[in-house]
Amino acid sequence: MPQLRVNLLEDQALLDIGSYASQGPGQRDHLSPAQLEQISRTVSRVPEAVVKVLPKDANNFSSVMRHVGYIGRYGELELETDDGEHQKGERIGHELAKDWDLDLDEHRRQSQLSAAHGRQPPKLVHKLMLSMPAGTPPQGVLTAARNFLREEFALKHRFAFVLHTDEPHPHVHAVIKAVSEQGVRLHIRKATLRQWRREFARHLRDEGIAANATERAVRGENRAHKIDPIYRAQRRGDSSHMRERVSAIAAELASGALSGEPGKTKLVQTRQAVEAGWRVVGETLARTGFAGLAEHVNRFVDQMSPARTEKEEIAAALLARKHEPHKAVTR
Repeated sequence: MPQLRVNLLEDQALLDIGSYASQGPGQRDHLSPAQLEQISRTVSRVPEAVVKVLPKDANNFSSVMRHVGYIGRYGELELETDDGEHQKGERIGHELAKDWDLDLDEHRRQSQLSAAHGRQPPKLVHKLMLSMPAGTPPQGVLTAARNFLREEFALKHRFAFVLHTDEPHPHVHAVIKAVSEQGVRLHIRKATLRQWRREFARHLRDEGIAANATERAVRGENRAHKIDPIYRAQRRGDSSHMRERVSAIAAELASGALSGEPGKTKLVQTRQAVEAGWRVVGETLARTGFAGLAEHVNRFVDQMSPARTEKEEIAAALLARKHEPHKAVTR
């Protein structure tokens, strides 16, 4: 089986689930306070902080204007900038672009592109969304996002942000200038996002909000959380992809056979390594005087949902719906 590298700890790669599974309990004789706190948060299923990069419409001037207009609700909401100013109005996008010299950046890009045909132009800005589940205090999310953005980008990359509360989960939209004041371009990789999630969660905890930042595989989750895929298919009128996928899986179930998927083997192998690693963590806790937390770890592993592909999740949802009792209609 290929080596699995799943980091459990937020601050550094001190507790690697894959290495726990392969090395056994004898290789670990203690856990640091930071590790104990991270383990406790994870097995208690403390809400996970979310940091997403919105990928579209960030590489030309007009698309940036549209996005800034959208997050400002076209003049209704007030954006806060990196220098502490609060700006509002239908022309906020143009004001930011002028202040950030985005027009000059686009001119430079177009000049470079003339010598490199066929290449995707680099982004003028990066668009982030920082969010927490429904029920989280919105002002706490806003304060944590503000502190995260200042710590990460102040005096380097210009940024602006705004809180949205029109959906159940409070979230902050942030626009970050791609090129810093020192002329350094910001590149966002998977490791960058993982680090940002950890930092955002830390700032949330500083505000008294329980927040965690762990990998999905470590939590025993197969994919990012989604609402009922069938409901999702019905809800999305702008795309037929999921509806077609659900219909195809329903046809397979009707024929009596659900075909396998290439990723299933890797999924199962990953889950086996994660479970084995957690068991060793539990043994280490029990041996070092944390019997209560060790029991919690073992329950956490026992309660993990089955390792399923998205196709299997959809099939399970279809079967569950098929066997739901029909509700009587009252008049």
